Amino acid sequence: MGLTDLLQPGKGKGSQVRILNRIAVLPAVAIISLAAFALPAVAAELSQDARAAIPQNVQQLIVVDYRAMQNSPAAMALKARVLPPELRQLEDALNSSGLNDNQDVEELAFAAFRVSGGGTETVGLAQGQFSLPDILANFHKHKITPKMLRTNRIYPMGRSGMLVSFLNPTTMVFGDSQALKTALDARDGLTPSLLNNGAMLQQMRSVDSEPVWSILDQEGTQTMMRSVLGDASQLADYDTVKKRLLSSRYSMNFDHGVKFTLDVVTPDTVSAATMASLLNAAALYKKLSGTQTEKEAIDNTTIDSSGGTLAVSFSSSDSQFSNLLHSDLFQSVVH
Repeated sequence: MGLTDLLQPGKGKGSQVRILNRIAVLPAVAIISLAAFALPAVAAELSQDARAAIPQNVQQLIVVDYRAMQNSPAAMALKARVLPPELRQLEDALNSSGLNDNQDVEELAFAAFRVSGGGTETVGLAQGQFSLPDILANFHKHKITPKMLRTNRIYPMGRSGMLVSFLNPTTMVFGDSQALKTALDARDGLTPSLLNNGAMLQQMRSVDSEPVWSILDQEGTQTMMRSVLGDASQLADYDTVKKRLLSSRYSMNFDHGVKFTLDVVTPDTVSAATMASLLNAAALYKKLSGTQTEKEAIDNTTIDSSGGTLAVSFSSSDSQFSNLLHSDLFQSVVH
């Protein structure tokens, strides 16, 4: 059975119901759960120094304004439920480093990049007004001495096993030993950085004025869609559609309720329209069989295409979003 069969009643009924049920979480929640760090604030922009410390072959970049985290129960609830273990480890390392993250850190970014031999590594970046003399004095007090990589001083982050290096008084980069070295090699010009990746910089310009945003390259986009489509990703026709998912970007904020927008870029109108039709059919099916909370989530979701772009948007009140977080539908996505 192919993707086109999903849009036609009466074909492969048993497997069709199972697949539509799984896909239906996409418009309502699955994409929302990608924004695990969504926080209310003003624009979260990366400095030039921070961009230079991100390797060129970045697969996904997540950037958030960290300052107002404690002021949004909805943001904290979402973060607690869907924060990926890898990013939780980096955040815990930041907290254990002696920095007051609620005061010192203004923007926080995580970049997953591909490495030779396959696989990915993740590096974190934090921006803020850091008092380097006080931080370094605290390191000296605890007899923490840096290791040198060229002119870069690298310090351990408590007992986390992570390392940190200050690029300047407003920017720090942290991660495990290999990820940090790769980031510093890029920043020092020994290897290409994000500044040499025109496609991702173009994507960034569309969203970096938002408080929370993320960009994904082609492989990152395909991985994301495979995850949220679940059983549908096993269909033969999906492999054809997958190759036409070029990149994606999303943004989210909690300033007035919850608002989320996702754009998936494809090379033509047919590819974008096919994906939109599939998701709308799944949403309609779920609306007929879902709970009241699930129906409200679907009503608050718009799926459309324009040119070669698939567009998904979601908005709700804080109370509606709180109910969604506790629904069986949400739990089936994040566990």
